[in-house]
Amino acid sequence: MGYRVVSTDAKTADVLADAGWGGHEVTVEILDAAREADLASGVAGATALVVDAGTQVTEPLLREANPGLVVRAGIGVDNIDIATARELEIPVANAPEYCLEEVATQPLSLLLSTWRQLRPYDEQVRAGGWARREQPIRRLSTVTVGMVSFGKIAQRFADLLSGFDCELLAYDPYVHESVAAARDVDLVAFDQLCRESDVLSVHAPLTPETEGLVDGTAFSAMPDDGIVVNTGRGVVVDEEALAGALDAGDIGGAGLDVLSAEPPETLPTDHPNVVYTPHAGWYSEQAIQECAATIADAVVAFLDGETPETLVDDSWMSG
Repeated sequence: MGYRVVSTDAKTADVLADAGWGGHEVTVEILDAAREADLASGVAGATALVVDAGTQVTEPLLREANPGLVVRAGIGVDNIDIATARELEIPVANAPEYCLEEVATQPLSLLLSTWRQLRPYDEQVRAGGWARREQPIRRLSTVTVGMVSFGKIAQRFADLLSGFDCELLAYDPYVHESVAAARDVDLVAFDQLCRESDVLSVHAPLTPETEGLVDGTAFSAMPDDGIVVNTGRGVVVDEEALAGALDAGDIGGAGLDVLSAEPPETLPTDHPNVVYTPHAGWYSEQAIQECAATIADAVVAFLDGETPETLVDDSWMSG
């Protein structure tokens, strides 16, 4: 018996096409559908729907197409209507560990580039300049780094930071103190995190609790040379407030791998010490292979009548 796997995820397309599928006869169809109606038509009757971050898996889509399984080719599932999937008994899986190394390295890279003001220095030298900027830079070992959320990615980020002798704090009401203590990280309340952090690194997924969490109040609590790094989800940070804080000199820079709209029509700010990357923190060639393997494992488990190991639990449900 043949099975159809329909995917909107371009990054894993070539790898999925060559997957073994546990001996099952599986055909992979790559779908590029801008309209929801076209997507529903293309998915109808599919054994599994694999989606990227930009594909909205809405209630109408799920009801009309009714795929057997939905797999998010990534970690966050805020683009999938989990509640409707539960109602329709459509299992949803993701790839929760496929790019931990990459998405931990990205905020470290953004932290270092913004704290050391590499972009404005680079632009100055390219324009013929050769001088120290007026904005002071403190030694990195004197810095306190605060993490918004302390899941597996942030934990790996903390591991990478351990050699820099920074003080590490985290806010995460769902993580036990022992998990943080194992990495010499102190769990604190969110307002304390903002007051005491020189660098605020956002790792949080998008949930009703985290949307707009990092706002003007958070920025005003930080030092005027403070840095905000976001590799979680764009709307966790209030971008208008961020731009205002940068313009007012309330903070000193930002490193942003995620934005509220991707791709953006306009950038939130043109401040000289802001570094942007195009939601590329996940990327390495190895990460693509791992993501595709996780997707294939989830689909094979479903075809074998088993529960995928990466099944999404109710903690992701919104509303």
